[in-house]
Amino acid sequence: MRMVDIIIKKKEGLKLSREEIEFFVRGVTDGSIPDYQASSLLMAICLKGMDDEETLNLTLAMVASGDTIDLSEIPKIKVDKHSTGGVGDKTTMILGPMVAALGVPVAKMSGRGLGHTGGTIDKLESIPGVNTQLSQEEFIKIVQDIGLAVAGQTGNLVPADKKLYALRDVTGTVESIPLISASIMSKKLASGSDAIVLDVKVGSGAFMKTTEDAQKLAKAMVEIGSGAKRKTVAVITDMDRPLGKAVGNALEVKEAIEVLSGNGSDDITEVCITLAAKMLELAGMGDFNKCARLAEGTIKDGSALEKFKQMIKAQNGNEEVVDNPELLPSAKYTTEYRAASDGYIFSIISDRLGVASMLLGAGRATKESVIDPGAGITLLKKPGEMVKAGEPIMMLHANSESLFKDSLDELEKAVVISREKPPQTPLIIDIIQ
Repeated sequence: MRMVDIIIKKKEGLKLSREEIEFFVRGVTDGSIPDYQASSLLMAICLKGMDDEETLNLTLAMVASGDTIDLSEIPKIKVDKHSTGGVGDKTTMILGPMVAALGVPVAKMSGRGLGHTGGTIDKLESIPGVNTQLSQEEFIKIVQDIGLAVAGQTGNLVPADKKLYALRDVTGTVESIPLISASIMSKKLASGSDAIVLDVKVGSGAFMKTTEDAQKLAKAMVEIGSGAKRKTVAVITDMDRPLGKAVGNALEVKEAIEVLSGNGSDDITEVCITLAAKMLELAGMGDFNKCARLAEGTIKDGSALEKFKQMIKAQNGNEEVVDNPELLPSAKYTTEYRAASDGYIFSIISDRLGVASMLLGAGRATKESVIDPGAGITLLKKPGEMVKAGEPIMMLHANSESLFKDSLDELEKAVVISREKPPQTPLIIDIIQ
């Protein structure tokens, strides 16, 4: 089998066989296929696409390229959740404890963030002492003991994806539905859960900018999950507006505690209850409406908050932050972003808000960037609210006052104030299963 023949076949729009796809993934992983040939096939896939069978075969070949996690020692159905990422997305820290509090084990492998803010692992590591670099044995034992653990991905989980993603990033082939869906689902399948809930974000603060593209991605991932014999559901959620009121690492942990205490903003609470309900539904806890009531009940009775505290303690963190969030890292300096005129906040463009937060130190501009856990932005007002000229809309947090200017300049482009009140749009746009 020759790589050049596989490239030509896909360039001509023909379907690749399972053997050809496996040959490609093996060669990328062991280095026998040079980057220029791998990049050429990625571009051909980007231009010509892949059908469902090809995409499933690509995903399974990527799973087979490295380690997989065996969760069979953990009883009951294990349900995983993945978000395609957004601004202020702290959902894992909220819905994980909600689901685990109802007896459904959550064994979650998460990543770090590159961009607006840290990933779930960065956010959890802003809690003093928390260890997310768990061995597989430690990871499984914590889930067996308390029903919930969130850990960083192991070094050899889907190595093919790491190599392919690095090539896609520099060859203009990131925006391909088959390649995106195979990248995401290979890691979810390798993580060992029995069922998967996907939170597919859409809007200015998300990777997918239109509902149509989000639906295509969601359908592709659900097809892969079904083909791999895993129950899979995708929930498409709005990211044209920031989720919740905090953007930043320790700030988002603090907000997660507020939601679990019953004091969170309506939008983040609604999204988390919906996602938790779908996880519970896949675990056999009843229909969606019953599961939504069960999820909401874990906030009302305090069991989800207690489960979050148990997880922090089990992962060597200071669980006292749950009762005293002031123990979380905080920035030395704050400043306000104020409204330029009277009117309604018509919109806050999420990706610009994310960039403004990154400029304060809350995210990574490059892989080498060091995250400041206390940096970020707190929203004092949300889209749809009336403001007066000069009224504070946001609070900026940083450990150097010199960082404020560029961040404030970015916020000038992010906030739109209008005499017209913006139309109300749903947070939950579609559910695909």
